[in-house]
Amino acid sequence: MIAFFKNSRKILGMNARNLQFIRPNNLRRAKRLADDKLLSKKILKKADLPVPNLIAKIKNIDELENFDWNTLPESFVLKPNRGFGGEGILVVYGKKKNRENTWIKADGSLITVNDIKTHITNIVDGSYSRSGVPDIAFFEERLKLLKLFKPYAFKGIPDIRIIAYNKVPVMAMLRLPTRESEGKANLQQGGVGVGIDMASGVTTTAVYHKNTIIEYLPGSRLVLSGIRIPYWKNILSLAVRAQEISGLGFLGADIAIDRDRGPVFLELNARPGLSIQIANLDGLLGRLQRVEGLKIKTAEKGVAVGMNLFGGEIEEEIEDISGKKIIGLVEKIKLIGKEGQEIEVEAKIDTGAGLSSIDTGLAKELGFEKTVEEYERLGLDYEKIKNMAKNEREELFESIPDLADTAIIHSSHGTTHRPMINIDLSMNNLTVPAKVTIIDRSNLKYPAIIGRKNLRKFLIQVK
Repeated sequence: MIAFFKNSRKILGMNARNLQFIRPNNLRRAKRLADDKLLSKKILKKADLPVPNLIAKIKNIDELENFDWNTLPESFVLKPNRGFGGEGILVVYGKKKNRENTWIKADGSLITVNDIKTHITNIVDGSYSRSGVPDIAFFEERLKLLKLFKPYAFKGIPDIRIIAYNKVPVMAMLRLPTRESEGKANLQQGGVGVGIDMASGVTTTAVYHKNTIIEYLPGSRLVLSGIRIPYWKNILSLAVRAQEISGLGFLGADIAIDRDRGPVFLELNARPGLSIQIANLDGLLGRLQRVEGLKIKTAEKGVAVGMNLFGGEIEEEIEDISGKKIIGLVEKIKLIGKEGQEIEVEAKIDTGAGLSSIDTGLAKELGFEKTVEEYERLGLDYEKIKNMAKNEREELFESIPDLADTAIIHSSHGTTHRPMINIDLSMNNLTVPAKVTIIDRSNLKYPAIIGRKNLRKFLIQVK
């Protein structure tokens, strides 16, 4: 498939990109703006477009020697101002307890002030700049991970790259950080790129190591197609507005989604890489030619053109193409008990939770009253279970009727030990067998949550 795709005349090569689109459309002043991260973010912020908060910048060795390390937060990102290809970016995940001026990197290793000073010295000396010229190091906030992306991202923030041309978004991909890329969403360093249908904002094909098509996230059984990107239309609009402001006629905009703030610009690219074509199984050349010469007056019009021209099939036929049903963040579901008892309730769809969970009262109504009562009678809380011998635990569990399994759940409220039962779940006319935990949810809004293990046959539509 890849060999055939590479021979397609639609694919845009590096030379064609530079000669046909970058040189005529990206004037030297605009390219300088894109290559200067601090300047481009300043321009975007001035235009009320969202960017990460700047913590500090270091221009030379004197400033480095006088820098107050106590001003750094527990987590941050250190970047070279003129870096490219993700080189020189350092993601710091948290501060090491009881160790002064020591932080934890995305890969779990420790980094000290001296390590950071060495890294900044390399940045200032120009080790990561495009032309090897002296550079500026800067610290900025580390964005918070959106719950939707938590299962797919290793110690970093995914971003969405949008290619915009003539005020039209023409191609997009989701970039996922992996263990190999050390928490950076960069394909050159081992990240994963996933094509996105322009009309629906739903992921399609995934590429790994630049040209290898994959179905699952490396090291897992998580399917990469079918992720619906939230804020999709807004993200496309932001990319077009950035093109207008920057003066870049051919632009690659990298936008992340912060858990609290929503879409936020990471950087602008005057020379975006071309692996995005493989992730979308389509060439850029044909798409660029289709929008060349169009008179686009507003960002909204450009977004509408891009969505209409370069997507739509997945939005219209997504269930047929993926074989999955589309559900929302809250769904009316049917719970089917051991003797066919049926209860219909509203459930929260939670991709951040691994297991599904139902309220104690529901479990009793579904025919598992003795299971709940016996488990409660034995008083099997987490601390008691933890201190039991394995054979003692097994003997206790065997004495509880209809107990399918047990689960240890870690949450912000502490660690709990829960009984599990086997039931059937019916959502959107599709019934799946499910092993669910039981817990008192009577004080919560929804009596059931459906976790990832029971969502494999569904696509989640995020509002």
